[in-house]
Amino acid sequence: HAETGGWDVTYERDEIFTQNPTGRRTVYRFQVEGPNAFALLESLSGAPVPETRFFHIVTLRIAGHEVWALRHSMAGGPGFELFGPWDEGPAVKQAIIEAGRRFGLRQVGSLAYFTTAFELGWIPRPLPAIYTGEELRPFREWLPATANEATWALGGSFASPRVEDYYLTPWELGYGHLIKFDHDFIGRTALERMANQRHRVKVSLVWDPDDVAHVVRSYMDTDQRPAKYIEFPLSTYATWQYDAVLDDQKRSIGISTYVGFSWNERAMVSLAVLEPEYATPGTRVTVLWGEPDGGARSRPWLEPHRQVEIRATVAPVPLSEYARAHLAAARRGR
Repeated sequence: HAETGGWDVTYERDEIFTQNPTGRRTVYRFQVEGPNAFALLESLSGAPVPETRFFHIVTLRIAGHEVWALRHSMAGGPGFELFGPWDEGPAVKQAIIEAGRRFGLRQVGSLAYFTTAFELGWIPRPLPAIYTGEELRPFREWLPATANEATWALGGSFASPRVEDYYLTPWELGYGHLIKFDHDFIGRTALERMANQRHRVKVSLVWDPDDVAHVVRSYMDTDQRPAKYIEFPLSTYATWQYDAVLDDQKRSIGISTYVGFSWNERAMVSLAVLEPEYATPGTRVTVLWGEPDGGARSRPWLEPHRQVEIRATVAPVPLSEYARAHLAAARRGR
């Protein structure tokens, strides 16, 4: 740790806009992605895009500025995440927009941006496993009361008195294939102990459209308390969304996390972590939607509501067939 580890280093935090009182950041960040992304970037730089492995960085020249380009994907298609000094951002963005007109470039906006995770199969915010263990006590005590780890909300129908039940492993998040024990790293011993254990599996859940429509209809029913409001397109109402997933015996078999509506798939989708015997595509499960106490503990931030069961069907990760094909090729270096 830079402050407590005795290292001869300096660091600078580049806070997101919602937590940045200066109104500016150190680095801009744009994402260009889709079937024509490479052609667009080549037209901007005047040269072929360098051969780049997935999640590696190259440099491009755009509008006279050097731009760092991370081979990345937020929606499962070919593209790059572009970044550079903040003051150069407007010129780079304007050049991208102007050149993009003949390639069909669209600025999708922030609401659509956050829905790409459903199709890609990326769980963006698992609860950090920092709230237990004596070895992490100094870190917890170092954190200010205003830190995200202290102020962000934990919500959903899954309820357990043990915070450990909210922790997710690299295997459950879909990162098991990235773990290599051919070098030393922090946490290696713990992961080696877990490697051959039984792991829950990350899946997509496609919510039953009739059950979703029933939830929406409940808002107009004045004879009973409505179901928890579903926001569109991003329906996650807590930073750490943990909804219980049940089998046909009402037994908890996992958790549903990031949830919302995908226009491309014309479906209400969530990303879930399930016991392996329920992870086969086509398996029917139930998502319990709404807080255990109907929102009483979270008032006035959550409206009073009743819990409802929403049927769902297990589907692959990524859900998008286009994303599955592209990411498989990208990881093979194509």
